[in-house]
Amino acid sequence: MKKIILLSVLFVSSLISAQVKMNFNFTTPYGNNSKVGKYAELNGAKIYYEEYGQGEPMLLIHGNGSSIKDMGNQIDYFKSKYHIIVADNRGHGKSELKTDSLTYTQITKDWEALVQHLKLKPVIIIGWSDGGIIALKLGISNKIKIKKIVAMGANLRPDTSAVYEWAVNDVKKSRKKINEQIALGVNDKRLLIAKQHLGLLIDQPNIPIADLSKIKAPVLVIAGDKDIIKETHTVEIYQHIPKAQLCIMPGETHYAPASSPALFNEIVNRFVTAPFTRPDSDWTKW
Repeated sequence: MKKIILLSVLFVSSLISAQVKMNFNFTTPYGNNSKVGKYAELNGAKIYYEEYGQGEPMLLIHGNGSSIKDMGNQIDYFKSKYHIIVADNRGHGKSELKTDSLTYTQITKDWEALVQHLKLKPVIIIGWSDGGIIALKLGISNKIKIKKIVAMGANLRPDTSAVYEWAVNDVKKSRKKINEQIALGVNDKRLLIAKQHLGLLIDQPNIPIADLSKIKAPVLVIAGDKDIIKETHTVEIYQHIPKAQLCIMPGETHYAPASSPALFNEIVNRFVTAPFTRPDSDWTKW
């Protein structure tokens, strides 16, 4: 039996780092909670989701190669304040793939369908990494009512104008290894799914900067100062959203929601609870 290459670089699920220690130890079995877990048939696929708490609805959207559990620090913090809806994105965790060409647009449509399925009133969205991309796309499409958006570590383009070169090169190298295994005849579902996950990172997203002007909800654009996404690109996103605030977390990485959850959650909580303001330092306007 041919050896299968298992990838540690499915980024962002990578959640393994010699430099960054992350917390994924929770009392509640998030992502595998039989007491609250459900499936919804959405756009031809069974999508797994869990709900916690009561109050205003809040969507938590995980990153590439990740699952519900990776948002556990945010579930723990916000479930006493909000009605949390957290799902495994299509082709992740317990959710079906049902496509040979996974796209951010498809995942966005799945989330829109889940909101409609649950008949949710205006939602708050917190997205991490790929989840941040999806959060922005939900804001751009304007097909569901959104109160506020938090986009952590999101990008509009997959190239080195937005993402650091080391990350782009490493992900491409990983896809090459997967393609080699498939060409050798290794028939393993994990390889095919991993190939689609990597396709998201390498070939997508492709969001025109002008589309950000379509976002009506206030947005917190957030990233670590040593993120996978270039700081200049994070600022670029912020500058083109009509109602936005920017937070570059000092001494933090792309993994801040799990490595520094107390700080990340506090910043997010302040944004989602306070009235949105956009004061200006330009004294000539006063």
